[in-house]
Amino acid sequence: MARVRWGILSTANIGTEKVIPAMQHGDLCEILAIASRSIETAVEVARRLGIPKAYGSYEELLEDPEINAIYNPLPNHLHVHWSIRALEAGKHVLCEKPIGLSSAEGQQLVDAGKQHPNLKLMEAFMYRHHPQWQRARQIVREGGIGKLLTIQSAFSYFNDDGDNIRNRADIGGGGIMDIGCYPISLSRFIFDAEPTRVVSTLDRDPSFQTDRRASVILDFGGLTSTFTCSTQLSDYQRVNILGTTGRIEIEIPFNAPPDRPCNWRPDNENETQVYEFDICEQYTIQGDLFAKAIIENTPVPTPIEDAVLNMKTIEAIFQSAESGTWKSVDHYQKS
Repeated sequence: MARVRWGILSTANIGTEKVIPAMQHGDLCEILAIASRSIETAVEVARRLGIPKAYGSYEELLEDPEINAIYNPLPNHLHVHWSIRALEAGKHVLCEKPIGLSSAEGQQLVDAGKQHPNLKLMEAFMYRHHPQWQRARQIVREGGIGKLLTIQSAFSYFNDDGDNIRNRADIGGGGIMDIGCYPISLSRFIFDAEPTRVVSTLDRDPSFQTDRRASVILDFGGLTSTFTCSTQLSDYQRVNILGTTGRIEIEIPFNAPPDRPCNWRPDNENETQVYEFDICEQYTIQGDLFAKAIIENTPVPTPIEDAVLNMKTIEAIFQSAESGTWKSVDHYQKS
């Protein structure tokens, strides 16, 4: 099999505007089919994106024997159900973040994956595969900023559309689930550890009841990561990784541009090199890495258990906001 043949569950904007076009430029990915609850919508999107097959239901797509893998960009509350259905249909699964509405729900997907050990399963945190993040992690591991002590992050946009799924509390909307999951994930990625406890404050939209602004401290055994995320602030994102002898500032940490290089300079006593990362599309890289794991039967870049651990931190953040106190993070993993 030279290329992995993909089916897309839904015509969600994240898929049609970003992920699908990027994967179509990959070396190892072929987008074969797309499904919608409306056959008319599926046909229109398939025509626009040059996808050969269109289905009017997710079930029909999963029954297609030519499809090897599924990309699942459905709303958060549908991630686990349809990912499990895809596994049961014999398809590999790349599922958008966050993995579900709770760590318990995420664990259901982990358990389903164990029932299908020959199938690959991963949460789609695309930023981790971008060369700027791979290099940042390498610099930290090699002691390039001395001892890593703290990470500071910000991620925000403005969206007060009540019809937007990100503003619907009943299906997993809100800032923490949509974008706060990124600072949590990157902190665990760079520290290569789990936070022991968290403290947070949340402001909820009075109409939507979603968290529209949150400020959080993650405690990694005396080392810290702090972040603010919001769905009702001006567009902004930035990450600072600070150590005893240096600092890495990542100017566009999450939505790295696919049409121009990313540049940053480590600020430390020994490093003067300006890093210019070649133009690349992180969604393309993610798709090809997942496809390579399928073709070569090797582990995926990020094991699915990582998704459950991220959800456990998210849950502790909500618990802390309700209680006004520090909350321990439950790292227990079902065997």
